Amino acid sequence: MNLQSKKTFASINYEKCHPNGCNPDKGLCPAVPACEHKVIKQLDGAFEQPMIFQDMCMGCWDCIEACPLGAIETKHVGA
Repeated sequence: MNLQSKKTFASINYEKCHPNGCNPDKGLCPAVPACEHKVIKQLDGAFEQPMIFQDMCMGCWDCIEACPLGAIETKHVGA
């Protein structure tokens, strides 16, 4: 019996993600402040690609709407 439930969360396509393209002056990802749950962060600082703590993603999709490059997508895992 598989006890893992279905889960849909935000995922970053790193081939499309370029913070310097979103914000050439400051290199800040606009999806980071858009996430009110604070599960997407630029851990290594400005001009670096953000990461999403997928296990904590609430599926609000605010980060997807905020990403001007379309680099954040939904990902589904489970049966």
